[in-house]
Amino acid sequence: MTQTAPPPVQRPPAAPSRRPADATAERSVRTLVSPLALARRRGKVTYWAVFALVTALFVFAFLFPVYWMVTGAMKPPEEVVRTPPTLVPEQWRVTGYTDAWDLMRLPTHLWNTVVQATGAWVLQIVFCTAAAYALSKLKPVFGTVILGGILATLMVPVQALVVPKYLTIADLPLIHVNLLNDPLAIWLPAVANAFNLYLLKRFFDQIPRDVLEAAEIDGAGRLRTLRSIVLPLSRPVLGVVSIFALVAVWQDFLWPLMVFSDTGKQPISVALVQLSQNVPLTVLIGAMVIASIPMVLMFLVFQRHIIAGISAGSTKG
Repeated sequence: MTQTAPPPVQRPPAAPSRRPADATAERSVRTLVSPLALARRRGKVTYWAVFALVTALFVFAFLFPVYWMVTGAMKPPEEVVRTPPTLVPEQWRVTGYTDAWDLMRLPTHLWNTVVQATGAWVLQIVFCTAAAYALSKLKPVFGTVILGGILATLMVPVQALVVPKYLTIADLPLIHVNLLNDPLAIWLPAVANAFNLYLLKRFFDQIPRDVLEAAEIDGAGRLRTLRSIVLPLSRPVLGVVSIFALVAVWQDFLWPLMVFSDTGKQPISVALVQLSQNVPLTVLIGAMVIASIPMVLMFLVFQRHIIAGISAGSTKG
C-alpha cells in the first residue's frame, strides 16, 4: 500500500521588509502636527488660523514702518512729534513731498546717484565677469594664488582701506591725476569687488565643460563662448551681482562724503544728511521716501533674478 506524502505546510508570507527609501520618505513627512490631525476638520481650521495669524504679523512688521514713513510726510510738523502719535494724519497734505523735491534739490542729487551707481555697476559687471571667467575656465598660471590673494582682501576691514583709497584717488599713481569730485572716484574702487568676483566664479564652475567644448568644436573663440554661451546661462547670478553693486553704491555714505566736497555733485545719501539741518521734519521724511523709491522699484524688477540666483547653486543639473 502506497503512502502519500503529507501536504507541505503553508507558512504565512513574510512581511515585506521596509526599504531604506521608504523609511526616509516616512521620516521626511513627519512634522510638528501629524498628517492625521491635519486631515480632521478641527486640525485644518487650527492650521489655517495659525498660518493666517503668522502671515498677518509678518506683513504688519514689514509694512507698518513703510506706512509710518509715507504718512509721516503728510502730517503737519507739530503732529509728527505729538505724544501719543496719531496713526492716521488729521490733515492729509503733500507739501512734505513737494517741498522736499524743491528745497533739497532732489532731482540733482538723484541724478548724481544714478550716474555713480550705473557706472560702478557697468564696470563691475564687465571686469568681474571677465576675471571670474578667466579664473574659472581659462585656468591661468598661478590662478589659485591670484584667487587666494583676491579673497584675502575680504578679511581686511573696510574702514582700514578708506585712507589708502583716498590717497590713491587724490593722486592717481603714474598719471598723477586728481579724481576728487569726479564719478571715477566711485567707479574705480567699486570695480575691485572680491565678493562678487568669487560669486561669479563659483557659478561659472558649475557650467558643464561639455557645453564649452561643443562651442569650441563649432569654431567659437574664448570671447564668443563667453558672450554666447556663458553669459546667457549666467543671468540669475548676474541679476544678484547687479543688485549688490547698485545697492552698495546707493547706500554708501562715508566714501562719497570724503570724495565729493562739491555739494552739487553729492549723491542722495550724503545730501540728505548735509541738507537736513535747516528743513522741517516732514520735509526730511518726504525726501527719504522719495530716495527709497528707486531701490524698491529695482527690487520689484529684479526679484525673479534674485530668487533664481539664490536657488541656482542649490541643485546640480
